[in-house]
Amino acid sequence: MSLPGPAVEQLRGVLGRALRSRVAGPDARQHAERIWDTPGERWFSAADPIWRVHSEAAMFPGGLAALLLQSLHPLAMAAVAGHSGYRGDPWGRLQRTSHYLATTTFGTVPDAERAIAKVRGVHRRVHGTDEHGRPYRADDPHLLEWVHCAEVHSFLTAHQAYARTPLTAAEADTYVAQTGTPARLLGVPEPPTSTGELAERLERFRPELELSRAAREAAVFLLVQPPLPWPARPGYGALAAGGLAVLPEWARRMLLPVGALLPPLTAGPLTSTGRRLGRLSTAAVRWAMAAA
Repeated sequence: MSLPGPAVEQLRGVLGRALRSRVAGPDARQHAERIWDTPGERWFSAADPIWRVHSEAAMFPGGLAALLLQSLHPLAMAAVAGHSGYRGDPWGRLQRTSHYLATTTFGTVPDAERAIAKVRGVHRRVHGTDEHGRPYRADDPHLLEWVHCAEVHSFLTAHQAYARTPLTAAEADTYVAQTGTPARLLGVPEPPTSTGELAERLERFRPELELSRAAREAAVFLLVQPPLPWPARPGYGALAAGGLAVLPEWARRMLLPVGALLPPLTAGPLTSTGRRLGRLSTAAVRWAMAAA
């Protein structure tokens, strides 16, 4: 038995508003009005690949993939574990990240520059040592490069796997190059400008990566114990499976200790299942968000 049309639309609206509130916060409408309605010069337009990627529902699994991949650098993860408060306020951290991405992609240049300056100010105050006593600074250009490359790779790979219209090879290169505009101002000295260069950068970082204790705890938090009520967990699990499926194979292998708790999500032979779940869950998010 199918639900009547009005009931379906009502459900769609409820789901869409709930998703938008989680991702963008209770002031989502005011933030959106500021970003979209403020007149002025912008770095990008609706015709640009970065606009297409960052406005697609594939950002949901892409964002989860980015968090998991970024966590594999022990110094970057130590900074997150020690200073971000992701356990105590995970949705607040997500909302701040979402607002930053939206402002630097769709907002005016002055608003984007202010958002970047604010993050740089936070980074200057974040420093410490990891579990082995190795020092880190959040404004270290090397760590900023890792975070940037892991993020761009995850967003792009998820888009190519789950978006309605993937980018062409040339558009994908342009996307990588365009993400370098805010990255340079944030402190990344020479962001990659093509997909080939992006792959090379990730490969260079591999000897530095490990599943540290902090990274394992973050993966368990994201995949096993997400801060969600039980009815919402199946849908979230499908998005997480989609995120894991677009990680590089070597990154999934590094996460295998977490996969002991969730073997279907990290086992290599089941990656195709993860991609199917990713496509279905992304389509569901796209459907719901269209009514928000």
